[in-house]
Amino acid sequence: MLMRELLPYAPDPLPSSHGVPLYGMQSTKQMTHTYHISGMTCNGCVAKVKSQLMKADGVLAAEVQLEAPQAVITMDRHIPAATLQDAIGTPKYTITDTSQTVNIAGETVAENNSYYPIFLIFGYITGVTSLIQFAKGAFNLMDWMTGFMAGFFLLFSFFKLLNLRAFADGYSTYDVIAKKTRWYGFVYPFIELALGVAYLTNFRPVTTNIVTLAVMGVSTIGVIQSLVRKSNFQCACLGTIIKLPLSKVTLFEDLLMVAMSATMLAFRY
Repeated sequence: MLMRELLPYAPDPLPSSHGVPLYGMQSTKQMTHTYHISGMTCNGCVAKVKSQLMKADGVLAAEVQLEAPQAVITMDRHIPAATLQDAIGTPKYTITDTSQTVNIAGETVAENNSYYPIFLIFGYITGVTSLIQFAKGAFNLMDWMTGFMAGFFLLFSFFKLLNLRAFADGYSTYDVIAKKTRWYGFVYPFIELALGVAYLTNFRPVTTNIVTLAVMGVSTIGVIQSLVRKSNFQCACLGTIIKLPLSKVTLFEDLLMVAMSATMLAFRY
């Protein structure tokens, strides 16, 4: 009471761990990050990872589950993913910051989760394939689409192969086949690589376009289901090196490949 009399405008006291009210101190801002954790296969893994994360300095709360996002961690300051990985204590489980949202003092703000990389990649592929056509002296739409799809599959498979295991874990959260058969996530980048080489060398174009139509059509189904459910997943289209949210841009990307392969089958062969 003496403090209140001396400081009539002092802020309300904050509770302390000793039961003594603290004056003139502001509460630390809390933030919440979402993370992807690969390697967890059962509830025992979940319990172990959660226990280890809770021991990390600065972690206030941790919700861990098998479904994406595998971890939602509340902390009193930003903690690098590398520090959390050290807290987990084993390379069996790999934690990656999904960089989707951060909650600071009750306010949700967007992190660095831009579509700029994917637009830049599409721009490069479009520009290069267009220059090749103009260098030939005539623009052929079918040849342009063949070149575009070659560049698309080669480049996108490259990013996926940079961290194959992380891609497989991420892809299994929304793809209809990878959800049931995890090995498909490990095979998928090589399918894209093979398709890229096939388009580049004009190998069996009818077969190549049929395979593309089937593969990308199935991929589209998983994206549509996740968007309808408004699931908060990270898009695995560029692997885990470049983080993108699963959104209508992902759907457009898949549908574009479906449309191009169907167009070439209908009008070229």
